Amino acid sequence: MDTHKIINESYINKLLEKSKSTSKEDILNIIEKSRDCFGLNFEEAACLLQIQEDELLDIMFETAKYIKEKIYGNRIVVFAPLYTSNECRNNCLYCGFRAANRDLNRRTLNVTEVVREAKAIEVQGHKRILLVCGEDKGKTDVDHIVDSVKAIYDGTDIRRINVNAAPMNIEDFKKLKNIGIGTYQIFQETYHRETYRVMHPSGLKSDYDWRLTALDRAFEAGIDDLGIGVLLGLYDYKFDVLATLIHSDYLDNKYSVGPHTISIPRLRPAHNSALGEVPCPVSDKDLKKIVAVYRLTVPYTGIILSTRENSKLRDELLELGVSQISAGSKTNPGGYEEEDREATQFETSDERSVDQMIRVVTKQGHLPSFCTACYRAKRTGEAFMELAKDAHIHEFCHPNAILTFKEYLLDYASEQTKRDGEALLDRELNRIVDRKIKEETVKRLKRLEKGERDLYF
Repeated sequence: MDTHKIINESYINKLLEKSKSTSKEDILNIIEKSRDCFGLNFEEAACLLQIQEDELLDIMFETAKYIKEKIYGNRIVVFAPLYTSNECRNNCLYCGFRAANRDLNRRTLNVTEVVREAKAIEVQGHKRILLVCGEDKGKTDVDHIVDSVKAIYDGTDIRRINVNAAPMNIEDFKKLKNIGIGTYQIFQETYHRETYRVMHPSGLKSDYDWRLTALDRAFEAGIDDLGIGVLLGLYDYKFDVLATLIHSDYLDNKYSVGPHTISIPRLRPAHNSALGEVPCPVSDKDLKKIVAVYRLTVPYTGIILSTRENSKLRDELLELGVSQISAGSKTNPGGYEEEDREATQFETSDERSVDQMIRVVTKQGHLPSFCTACYRAKRTGEAFMELAKDAHIHEFCHPNAILTFKEYLLDYASEQTKRDGEALLDRELNRIVDRKIKEETVKRLKRLEKGERDLYF
């Protein structure tokens, strides 16, 4: 496969150069067009990436919020990462896990320890986790992942496990598919080849093409729910955002379904990183623009925000199109039972507990969701995207979010969060348009109050 046909750097650079001369009138027309919720083309996305004026940014931000609520409603999906290992054979210059970091406290969890971590996450109220595995085939091969996933499903009430892991061959991806993972997530880190080469000097990750084509192999193995992203700050964000959109479009055209999610991690300090400074800093203003451009261009794709960002900025980004957030996160193996800052991948900035984060989300008028129904009802891949692109996914997800939030309030929430949450649920019930769905939702809420769990549409 000629990967230069997937990511054509010359084409991207030409788009960005041409977009510099876009007029204010053209920008406004592009933003207005996006309100139809059918997305934008690459040329239009490039133009939006050039916006600097606060007036235009504010209009785009308002539009991003409108689009997100039209397609996804006011739901915010909540999850937590679970790191199974920090042992790695790669030497990514920006990462605390890099093989050359001799000061890192290395650890790979066994299955028993993985389940203990999952239970600690479950006690916070989570029902979905992202399993993050170090890239050392001797420690975290596909069997390690499969055994961990099976043990968590068998030993906890975690209902959806997404996996962030190294690229695999088709046979190994089939093992992930068969064990019942949710989303397979992999980041290209940067699509700029020379920067990628410099940042990944050794290890299997130094192979740009093997990483770029990982999602092709995942699709061929039957995994149709995928997540992508770049590490913002390694290269010019305008290039990498546009390349991410091009990669997404390539997948959509070839497999009839693009990525389920795009993540927006920004480079953070890491213990004993080889980088003294961020190569291409991305400001808070830039990050807001990136979220809005993604939302306008691929309106049906989820946008994931991690605890890398500080609490104030995270709260602001919830208003701009983010649809999934991590909360109460730890980035070292075993971190939910025992904190070890010299074993972490990167520093987190938002240290709020899950309950504190839920309270903020509800006060902003968003509906926290712990829902895992689409995965278990087989609404993934092309089936999910058809519903999302037609803005019908909200009809399933809204009542399911209400039900899972009710579970959280009953089993895990503080008294203050319960009061705020119950008031929100009353308002959300009144937003259900379909009379039959509303009546059934009310019935299921009463069943939850009587002790039943895991009810969904």
